[in-house]
Amino acid sequence: MKITFMGAGSTVFAKNVLGDSMLTESLRDSELALYDIDPERLSESEIMVNALNKNINENRAKVKGYLGVENRKDALRGADFVVNAIQVGGYDPCTIIDFEVPKKYGLRQTIADTTGIGGIFRALRTIPVLRDFARDMEEVCPNAWFLNYTNPMAMLSGYMQRYTGVNTVGLCHSVQGCSRGLLRGLNVPFSEPIKESIAGVNHMGWLLEIYDADGRDLYPDIRKAAAAKLEEKDSDCTDLVRYEYIRRLGYYCTESSEHNAEYNNLFIKAKYPELIDRYNIPLDEYPRRCIDQIENWKKAKEKYLNGDVKHEKTNEYASRIMDAMVTDVPYKIGGNVLNKGHIIPNLPEEACVEVACLVNKYGIQPCMQKPLPVQLAAMNMTEINVHLLTIQAAVTEKKDYIYQAAMLDPHCSSELSIDDIVSLCDDLIEAHGDWLPKYH
Repeated sequence: MKITFMGAGSTVFAKNVLGDSMLTESLRDSELALYDIDPERLSESEIMVNALNKNINENRAKVKGYLGVENRKDALRGADFVVNAIQVGGYDPCTIIDFEVPKKYGLRQTIADTTGIGGIFRALRTIPVLRDFARDMEEVCPNAWFLNYTNPMAMLSGYMQRYTGVNTVGLCHSVQGCSRGLLRGLNVPFSEPIKESIAGVNHMGWLLEIYDADGRDLYPDIRKAAAAKLEEKDSDCTDLVRYEYIRRLGYYCTESSEHNAEYNNLFIKAKYPELIDRYNIPLDEYPRRCIDQIENWKKAKEKYLNGDVKHEKTNEYASRIMDAMVTDVPYKIGGNVLNKGHIIPNLPEEACVEVACLVNKYGIQPCMQKPLPVQLAAMNMTEINVHLLTIQAAVTEKKDYIYQAAMLDPHCSSELSIDDIVSLCDDLIEAHGDWLPKYH
């Protein structure tokens, strides 16, 4: 068994995924190929993974690092699973560009990694790299599964699923913690195990049904508690946008309020600045997180590199997916898959959707869903419009599709004129320089 980790310089995440694999009997003897283009970060991860292999795995895994594009094929050669955790352009310069250039036009963002103008350009600089990954995989590990953790999830996974021959599933944490986070946040009592149904698109999957172990429908209590929270005007509450979703759309969604504040035309509005305080929306949140993560890594580095590193299994899907495929013991995930055959009947087949999937030796098998309530499908379509046009831009390298993706993004289009949107896109293309291919 060979597991290749692309972007292995993400040391903490590599620890979680590969540490989980070392604690999974079917994966403990795997060859672990660590790939990155940053020599320092790759070296740090090699030290950490080797120490982990010694401390929790009796050195049963074989660990090897691969630095730079010239060694990428060797890292991928013969892989059974490829875990993707790259970030093209990093915080500096690309995340800074994604926030600061739109800010000159008065367009404010919170996270900018999923959709909106920031998500569009993150996808445009990442898809060319994934294209290269895919070409190598088609040559040296054609049957491998590509487990994508990189955002923007739906755009990147959708590109791989539609335009390459690589088996691809997109994986995100937001489905796993959605229901219990909601119940605890609203202090709604419940008994385990809960029964839930979630479907939609990444970061805007919808909690369609939720019952506790006694078969009690929890949504009436959830809706009542969410309405009460909104009336409290609690400035410390960080989930008011999603509670407003419950009040106005009837349902909760999977990803956080700071994310969803920028996914629509309803909350971040220059004409209504009071909404920022009313819904406790953290503008420029992602750059702050990046700065904090960089500082935290400097402080925590010794803990991971001193040889005493330990690991307890996390709830990440990756090792469980690999185990299910190897052992044929089924496992259920929330996966990002192509909507082929209209898994969600009222969303387009070209969309990458997030639904329950069965995993076994046959791979990822999505579960058919009921049509979404019309208002939820409509919300998802505002995301899908941007996804499909951004992918089209990346495939054709035509600027018009970039402009159209931004024009149809609800946040961009509610704040800026058409001319400003085009000008903003041109400025972002120029600012990215060689991080993007040449568009025409």
